[in-house]
Amino acid sequence: MLSPVVSTILIVDDDASLRDMLQIILKKEGYEVLCAEDSRAALDILKQGKTSLVISDIKMPDLSGIELLKKIKGIDASIPVIMITAYASTADAVEAMKLGAENYVTKPFNIDELKVVVSRAMSRRMMEDENTQLRRELSGLRSFGNIVGGNRRMLQIYDLIDTVSQTDSTVLISGESGTGKELIARAIHDRSPRAKNRFVSINCGALPETLLESELFGHIKGAFTDAYRDKPGLFEQAHQGTLFLDEIAEMSQKMQVKLLRAIQERSIRRVGGDREIPVDVRIISATNRDLAQEMKSGEFRSDLFYRLNVISIQVPALRERKDDIVPLMHYFLALYNRRFDKRVAGFSDEVTSQFMQYNWPGNVRELENFVERSVALEKGELISMRSLPSELLYHVSATTVDQQEIHTILQQENFSFSDYIDDLSRQIIFEALEMNQSNIKRTAEMLNLSYRSLRYLIEKFHLK
Repeated sequence: MLSPVVSTILIVDDDASLRDMLQIILKKEGYEVLCAEDSRAALDILKQGKTSLVISDIKMPDLSGIELLKKIKGIDASIPVIMITAYASTADAVEAMKLGAENYVTKPFNIDELKVVVSRAMSRRMMEDENTQLRRELSGLRSFGNIVGGNRRMLQIYDLIDTVSQTDSTVLISGESGTGKELIARAIHDRSPRAKNRFVSINCGALPETLLESELFGHIKGAFTDAYRDKPGLFEQAHQGTLFLDEIAEMSQKMQVKLLRAIQERSIRRVGGDREIPVDVRIISATNRDLAQEMKSGEFRSDLFYRLNVISIQVPALRERKDDIVPLMHYFLALYNRRFDKRVAGFSDEVTSQFMQYNWPGNVRELENFVERSVALEKGELISMRSLPSELLYHVSATTVDQQEIHTILQQENFSFSDYIDDLSRQIIFEALEMNQSNIKRTAEMLNLSYRSLRYLIEKFHLK
C-alpha cells in the first residue's frame, strides 16, 4: 500500500492579519497550515521536508518572494508555489510564472478563486507524488516516465522521445482519443533542457474562438467586458518552457493564422494591445484526426501543418498493442487501491480474458475507467466478473460468438429469429435486474433504455 500524501500548506507573508485569515480559510478546507513571517523563516520550515504547497507574497522585506521562489525550486522543484501580488506588480507575477510559480492571485483576492487555485495546485502535486510512488512500486513493469507499456511500437516511441527531447523542433502527436498523447508530450518536456520551466497545456476544442485567443495570447485591461486587469496568456506563462496544444485540428482558420504568426515571429500581442512581447516556447501539438487529410480538404492550413509537423509521433491504439493490456491493468489497480485505500490483490482469470478480448474503443483512458470502477465496487480479494461494467461484458459476448455456433442455430428446425432475440433480451434484462437488486431506474440506465421501455419489456417477458 502506498503511503498517503500529507497536504501541508506554508503561508509566507509579513502581514500577520493576512496570514491569520488564510490559515483559518485553508484549515476549514481540510489542509494542515504552517505560517512564516518572512522568507528566511519559510526556508527553515521548507528544509524539514513537510511542505506540499507554498503561498507567498511577492513584496516582502529582506528576501523577496521572487528570491524565495528561486530557493524553493532549488530545494524541491516539485513544490507548487502560488504568489500573492498587488494589481500594480503584475509584471512581478509574470516573472514569477516564468521562474516556475504555479499561479498567482492579486490583492484584494476573491476567496473562492483562491480556493480553486489551491485545490488545482494540490491535486496536481498529489498526482505527481502518486505517480512517483507508483513507479517505485511497479518498477518491474516496463514503463517510460508515466507511460506504461513494453510493446515494440511503444519502445520505438520511447526512443523517439529521448531523441526529440534534446531538440527544440515542433512535434505533432497523432492518435485516437485516450491513447496518452499528453503523457508523451510531458515526457518530451521532462527530458528536455526546458524541464526546469513550465509545461502548459490547453485543449483547443474546449473553448470558443474569442476565449481561446485570450487564453493563448492574454489580454490587456479593458480589452473586453470582464477584462478588469492585464492577464498574461499561456504563451507568456510557458516562456522558456513547453506549450502543449491538444486537439489542434479543432482550431478555427482565423486562430490558425494567429498561431502561425506567433510561431514564426516568436512574439505575441495580447488581445487589445499593440506591444509585441517576445516569447521563447517549444510547441507540441496533438490531434485525433488525420491532419494531412484535413489540410488537403482545406480545413487546416498547409503552412501551419508544416510548421507543427517537423517531427511526427503516431501513438498506436490499445487494440494494436494488446500485450500492454495486462501491465496497464496492474498499474491502474495499484493506483486505485491507493486512491480508495483498498487491498484488491489482482484480477480473476475470467476478467483478464474479458479485458484481452475487448476492442477498447476508448483506449487506455477507457481501461483506466473500467479498472477504477471495478476496484471501487469489488468486495473480494480479486476483481471478479460481477464488478465489470455491462458494456464490456455485453460487447465481448456479442463480438465473440463463434460462426459455427451461429450456423448450428440457423439449422435448427422451426428456428425463429424473433423468438431467439426475445430469449436473448430476456436473459440480458434478467441479469441486469439481478445486478441492480431489481431497481428499474438503475437497470434502465445500465441498459441505456428509457424507464417506460424497460417497464414494457419486463411485463412482456413476465419478469416481475
